[in-house]
Parts: sequence; C-alpha cells; structure tokens
Amino acid sequence: MAHGADGGDGARVWQHVFLLPEYLKDASKKMKSGLVFVKLANPCSGEGTIYLFNMCLPQLFEIKVFKEKNHSWFINESVQSGGLLHFATPMDPLFLLLYYLIKADKEGKFQPLDQVVMDAMFPDCILLLKLPELEKLLRHVTEEKVNPEIDKKKYYKYSKEKTLKWLEKKVNQTVAALKTNKVNVSARVQSTAFFSGGQVSSDKDEDYVHYAHGLISDYIPKQLSDDLSKYLKLPEPPASVRNPPSKKAKLSDEPVNAKEDYTKFNSKDIKTVKVAARRQKRDR
Repeated sequence: MAHGADGGDGARVWQHVFLLPEYLKDASKKMKSGLVFVKLANPCSGEGTIYLFNMCLPQLFEIKVFKEKNHSWFINESVQSGGLLHFATPMDPLFLLLYYLIKADKEGKFQPLDQVVMDAMFPDCILLLKLPELEKLLRHVTEEKVNPEIDKKKYYKYSKEKTLKWLEKKVNQTVAALKTNKVNVSARVQSTAFFSGGQVSSDKDEDYVHYAHGLISDYIPKQLSDDLSKYLKLPEPPASVRNPPSKKAKLSDEPVNAKEDYTKFNSKDIKTVKVAARRQKRDR
C-alpha cells in the first residue's frame, strides 16, 4: 500500500510505502475514516509517536520504519527515493493506557478512566477508551472500585503488583515466541555489555529473558523497566555500564518508531492503492 500527495501541478511529490495486515485492505471502504493516523504519547519516552487506528474494530497498531542506506522504491511509473518501509503491526493498547495510569497514580486515589486518560498535548488518547474489552484489559494492571450508592461508575487505581505480574507474562510469551522462531539472542545480549571481558552467559534461557525484557522495556517507562528487571531477578549490569547508550541509537537497518506526521492522510479521499513496488540499490 502506498500513500502520497499531489503537488499543485499534479506531480507526485512524496510517497510512503506501508505493509499492513491483509484484513485491513477494505477498512477504509467500510466507514468514512476506517484507518486513522494519530499521534500519542510513547509509553516509554512520553514523546509524540505516530500510531494507526482501525476504527472498524477498533484496533491499535504501532508504526515501525525500516530504513536502509542507498535504497529506493519503484512505484508504478515513479521512483521514490529514501526507500523507507513502514510496518503496521498490532499493539497491545494496555501499554499506552498504563502510561496514563502511572501518571495518575501520583495523586494516590481511585479515579474514573475518562479523568485518567486525558492529555492536552495528545487529545486523540481518548480513542483508547473506545477499544473493546477495555475493562478486561484494565484488570491486569489496576485495582477497581464501584460506588453503587452514587453513580455505579467504576474507579481505577494503578497496581504495581498486578502490573509486574502481567509484564512477567509478557516476557514469558516473548521468550516462547523467540524460541519458537529460533531467534539467536546470545550474541545480542552479550553485545549490550552485560557480559564483559571473560564473563560470558552460559545460561541460554537467561539470555532469552534478558532479550525479552529489553524488548518489553521499549513499551514501558524506565523506572518500571528497572522494577521489572528486579522482579525477574535479572543480574545487575556491571558498574561501568549502568548507564548504557540510549536504545534509540539503533543500527540503520533496524526498525524505529515512526514520528513523521502521517495524520495528514486522515481523509475520506484516502484510498488504498495497490502498487508493484521493488527496492533498488542506488550508488551514491
């Protein structure tokens, strides 16, 4: 699927290539705004990050950008330089809800959800309240109360204990997926400098847990990541690497979060376009 815009003379000035799940192909045809790009607070950094909502279900997707040097796309009769490839993959919305629950917990009281999920900088966060089985999701990370004598409304409060148990399950699920797909993580874990000099991890399961913890940490605040590490009883990194370089400084051939403002695509005029796209290496 390729999205783009026409210049004043009818020339296509920019285009983006997205890979979406097959079942989203007709989402825009089912309702006026079937697929909507929104900017929300990244649950790890708090910075604005672009996500994709399927308003038909509704369902949340994160956008990852795969970037390599010296690549471009052939799209129909045009050439799009840059060669960026965007992936939209389903994301557990509880990570984004958790970000707001943790912030609200500073007040130390039970609150209705519509007073917790509020953000002047990212007002589209209210879309999170429309997600299906919302109450079922919240039970994993909150305590709840109901006041039947007043309004019968449910009130929520962040539970660190429940959250750590939920995150442990996420880590275990990730470990299982890594093993099923036979992903070799040992070298990657050791390259993070947790094992320095002659210290090498001989426990492969521990490598998987370390790696899975790192993946989950991309979706939660740093303090919670540290608490999860202790909860999982992972060894402390050596003092010399207690403050490693930011994980945001990734290699150019690895996916990164999408931050460009794709919300300009949110229009009834947006159509899904099938294209035969090929990647071409270009010498520069």
